[in-house]
Amino acid sequence: MTGSKVRASAKLTEDSMLRAYRLWFEHTRKCDDGCKGAGRAQDGCESGRELWDTYRRTYAGESR
Repeated sequence: MTGSKVRASAKLTEDSMLRAYRLWFEHTRKCDDGCKGAGRAQDGCESGRELWDTYRRTYAGESR
């Protein structure tokens, strides 16, 4: 299996909790509005806090 097929396969099996965490993590690495370098997720920008809340709800099994 080539590298691109492995990545495609991994993306197909990514569950909603991991996706929510990945989106938050990628956001915090790029955000200049407060998330980058913040000690806690709650100290970040509004978008970062919303992404973190989505991750927490998904982790807990809540739909919204």
